[in-house]
Amino acid sequence: MRHPKDVGDRSTLAIMAAVQACGYAVLMPSGENTRYDLVIDSGARLSRVQCKTGRLRNGSVIFNTCSSYAHHPNPGVTKRTYVGDIDEFAVFCPDTCGVYLLPIDDVQATRRAALRVDPCRNGQRKRVRLAAAYQIARVEID
Repeated sequence: MRHPKDVGDRSTLAIMAAVQACGYAVLMPSGENTRYDLVIDSGARLSRVQCKTGRLRNGSVIFNTCSSYAHHPNPGVTKRTYVGDIDEFAVFCPDTCGVYLLPIDDVQATRRAALRVDPCRNGQRKRVRLAAAYQIARVEID
């Protein structure tokens, strides 16, 4: 089993490769204490990006939209959202090899979000966030 930091680093590398392949510049903040992992420079604007690892579960890529501090001794808060701190989430899912880029305003930023890969079994289409609408690349990492 891989260490969580290694999993996150692999996802960040996959995301950086995908964003760069799309023709954008990728900037990295100095240090570990920023609320965002990358800055994407489109030439027209800078976008603060939080990188996440997605997991394929029941036909959807699931990822956390807040950080957890529950593992810290005596945390003041156990969860903290990224609202106001980032502009976009970038998600790499090793199961689909997909890299997804979505504005924070497109998800509920209080716990988790899902990007639907497979059609819903009940045929639902309203309020379903399709992964294909946000996929910017496929990156295969061993």
